[in-house]
Formats: sequence, C-alpha cells, structure tokens
Amino acid sequence: MHCGSWHPAFRIYTSKGFAVTSSETDHRFPCDQCGADYRFSPSDGSLTCDHCGHSELISAGPWKGASLRELDFDAAVAQKLPASEIEETKVLSCPNCAAQVEFDPDTHAAECPFCATPVVTGTGINRHIKPRGVLPFALEERAAHAAMTDWLGGLWFAPSGLKQYARKGRKMQGIYVPYWTFDADTKSSYRGERGTVYYVTRTVTRDGKQVQEQVAKVRWRSVAGRVARFFDDVLVLASASLPKKYTDALEPWDLPALEPYQPQYLAGFRAEAYTVDLTDGYKEARAYMARVIERDVRFDIGGDRQRIHDIDTAVSDVTFKHILLPVWLAAYKYQGKTYRFVVNGRTGRVQGERPWSAIKITIAVVLGLLVAAGVGYVIATNQ
Repeated sequence: MHCGSWHPAFRIYTSKGFAVTSSETDHRFPCDQCGADYRFSPSDGSLTCDHCGHSELISAGPWKGASLRELDFDAAVAQKLPASEIEETKVLSCPNCAAQVEFDPDTHAAECPFCATPVVTGTGINRHIKPRGVLPFALEERAAHAAMTDWLGGLWFAPSGLKQYARKGRKMQGIYVPYWTFDADTKSSYRGERGTVYYVTRTVTRDGKQVQEQVAKVRWRSVAGRVARFFDDVLVLASASLPKKYTDALEPWDLPALEPYQPQYLAGFRAEAYTVDLTDGYKEARAYMARVIERDVRFDIGGDRQRIHDIDTAVSDVTFKHILLPVWLAAYKYQGKTYRFVVNGRTGRVQGERPWSAIKITIAVVLGLLVAAGVGYVIATNQ
C-alpha cells in the first residue's frame, strides 16, 4: 500500500446504503415498519422510508458530540495508517470524463453522473483512506432543482431550450464530494525591508507656468522577524471530476457542522472517492498556507510598503481528515454539448457552465446596431 499509488473509486450508495466492496459487507437500512429501504432525509436529518413514510433518527456514532479525530500525515505517507482506516472498492472508469464510478451490485448499465455518458459496469480493485467526517445534506432535491433553474433563468443569453430542458428534466443527483482537510503548526522567520513614504516638493512647468507639486518617495529600512500561525481545516478538493472553479465557488462550507462518518448519512445518495491523493492534496494546502504566511509577514513588517527577501517556514504536527461534502449535481446533454451544474447541498448556492445562445447574441447585436444607427440619424438630423 502506498499513498501515491492509490487510485480511488466513485462509490454509489443507493437506498441500500454502502455498495458492496471487497472488504465490507453490504450495508442496508431496512424500515422497521415495512422492510423497505430507508433513505437519508435532508429536511429533518432522519432515515425515512419512501414506501410507508416511517422515519427514525440516526443513532449516535462512537464520536458523536466530540471533535473529529485527525490522522497523522507522516504516518499516512510512511504507509503506517491502521488497517481500519483503509478500504477497498471495485470500480469502473467513465470512457468520456475518466471519473471512476462504482455502481450497486445489481446495476449493469447507467449514466456517468458527471457527464451523462452511458457506461457499462466493470471491475477493478482500489485501496483508499476511509472518510472521517461527513457534512449531511440539508437541502432536498426539489429545493436544489429550484435554485438551479432560478440561476439559469437569471443568465442573459442562455439558450431558452436548455432552460426549459433543465426545468422539466430529470432529477438532480445528490453526491458527496471528497475533500481533504489539513491542520498544521507553522513558525516562519523572514528578512525584508519596511518602506516609509515621505513627500518632497519640486517645481515643474505646466502650460508655461511654474507650479509646485508633492512627489512621493520611499525610505527603505532592513527588517527581520518571526511569525507563527496554526492552520485549522485547510480545505482541499480531492476530486478531478468537477471543475475546481465551480466547487470553490460553492464555498463557504459550514465545517463546524461536520458529523463523524456513518454510512446512514449516505443512504439514497452517491459518494465519490478521492482522485487527488493525499500528498498532492497537501502540496495544494501548503501553497495556500504560504500565501497566508506571506500576508502575515507583510503585516508584521508594517510601514507603508513592504519588500520580502526570504521566508523560512518550519511546519510541524501535520494532520489530516478525509471528509465528504454534499453537492447536488445535474449533467445535461443539449445540442451535442454537456452542461454541468452544481448546488451546495447546505446553502443552495449554484455554479455551473455558462451556456450561450448564438441566436440571442446575434439578435442583441443587431438590435444594438439598429439603436446606434437610430441615435446617429437623430443627431445628424438635428445638426
């Protein structure tokens, strides 16, 4: 087992709960009243039976009410995580977007939820780190779909056909998207210069007249110092299936509401496993930390302007979590092109690929030219 070589899967959790993996038995949550399968209900946070309407609360997990336990980053890189933190899944890869997807054992064909491409199930074993926390869905599909159609309706020059298709189209899919969070203690020493702005008066000639003006100058002084910062829950997207610019735009996430991972939260939903491995995720987190540390250094240098020559940062006590965040996803094929829209499953914030209507743009350009011509004619006539 090696962190850098894990190629995780996309696990689908239907109303049966966990999909079957090579290391775990099938997780099902039968209704106490009728025996049908429960699904997690975002509206009240319970397990609900769509067949008879019965519901029950999710039982407290082993860490319920306590902070989520972090895992040691160095131990993971050294392949020394406990076996209980690792799981195996059987997967297939979408031939169009390369998303790795696992379907329910009884499913033999389906559409890729990320690009709407038909796929046929296959096999392949992958090992990856289990989730430690989950942020449960708070929006039902109906509310998420309404948020998406309202967002589309507010876009100028979007194709009317796509808007209508999205309004009347199939339901959105609830997917738990994988993220890494990193904690780290940092201590940084720096060398630089503090700039103090002062003004001098000089005489210049303007329009044949001599006038005085104030000219800004900077007086630089060498400085050195130290800054320290503890980073808590630096969030890094662990998936390449969705454009990062869209998922980043869904922030902020209410991470304090994270629940310790229990499969009941995934009943009726899908969960994607990470495709960005731990070490690559940490590199992105370190780049974010470096930007924050540079801002701290500039603040510490003070003055009116700052020059930074060198920053030397010592990082210690690095820990991480693998967590799942809720996203409602729609992928529509319209006139040969796939459009994807994502909705924050907690806040209803929407992002997606901006569709353009060539016909609407052409009409707008023609109307604009006609208006301009009309204004020009009126001005010429008045003259």
